Amino acid sequence: MDLPLPPQRGLHYAPVLRLAPFGSLLALLLAGLALLFSTQGLPRPMADWSSIDLLSEGGLTLALAVWLGQLRASRPAGPVTDALALGLAAWMLGGFVDLCDELWLLPKTLWWDNLLESGLIGLGMLSLTWGLHGWRREQLQLSEQLRRRERGLRDPRRQDRVTRLADDAYMAQQIEAERGRAATLVMLGFEGFDAVLRESGLAEADRLLANAAELLCLNLGDDDLVCRYGGDRFVLLLPAVTGAQGEQLAATLRSALAALSHVAGARRWQLPVRAVHAELQAAEAARPQMLRLARRLG
Repeated sequence: MDLPLPPQRGLHYAPVLRLAPFGSLLALLLAGLALLFSTQGLPRPMADWSSIDLLSEGGLTLALAVWLGQLRASRPAGPVTDALALGLAAWMLGGFVDLCDELWLLPKTLWWDNLLESGLIGLGMLSLTWGLHGWRREQLQLSEQLRRRERGLRDPRRQDRVTRLADDAYMAQQIEAERGRAATLVMLGFEGFDAVLRESGLAEADRLLANAAELLCLNLGDDDLVCRYGGDRFVLLLPAVTGAQGEQLAATLRSALAALSHVAGARRWQLPVRAVHAELQAAEAARPQMLRLARRLG
C-alpha cells in the first residue's frame, strides 16, 4: 500500500546574521538607493534609455533577488547561509545601482557612484565565493552520510519524501548495474503497520518509516543500498554477499528493525518485522526479482 504524501508546509525564510527581517531591511536599502539617486540626480530622458541595458541590469537584479529568496527558503540558518545570502544581497544592490545609473543622470562631480557599484559587486562576489567554499565542505559531509541512500547518483525525482530513500525504480537500475556479480537482495516489512496508521495517524506512520530508514542505513556497509519499495516495505541490495552470509545479514537487519521502538503520543509501537532474501539472478530482470520477494513477504 502506498501512503498519501503529507501536505506541503509554508515557506520559512532563514534569518541572516540572526536578523529575521533581513528581506525587509534589504528592501529598505533598495528604496534608500533609489531615493539617493532621485535626490542627487536628474531623470534621464526616455529617449536616452537603452532597452537592452534596462532589461539586462533589471533582469539580473530580479534574478539575484529570486536566488536569495530560494536560498533562504531552502537552507537552515548558519555561517554558510549568511555568507551566501550576504554575497547575493551585495551583488543585487550593486546591480541595482547600475540600474539606477540608467534611469538618473548624476553630476560628474559625484565620485561615489562607480565606487558604490564596484564595491558592492566585489564584496558580494568575495562573500559568495567564501560561502560556496563552506557549501562544498557541507556537501562532502552530506554525500558521505547519504552514500547508502544514493550510491553515487543524486536524483530528487526518484527520492521518497517520507523516508528520503530512493524508490524501487532506482533500485532496479542499481540491480541491473550489479548484473554478473554476486549480490543478495533483502526485503523487509512491518507486521501490523496498518494499526499504526489507523490509531496514530498518517504523520506518525510516516515518522515511523523515516526512523526505520535511518536505522537501516546505520546497519549497512558503504557499498550497500536501501530503497523504499512501497508502503512499509524496504528493499536492500548487498553486493558481494551470498549464501549463509546473506541469510545471516537478513536476520540481523530484521532484528535491528524489530527492535525499533517508536513513541507516538502516549503509545509506544514496536512492530514485528518480516524479512526475505534471495541471491541476485544475473539472467533475470530486476523488477521480477523484487516482485518475487514482495510476494514471499506477503
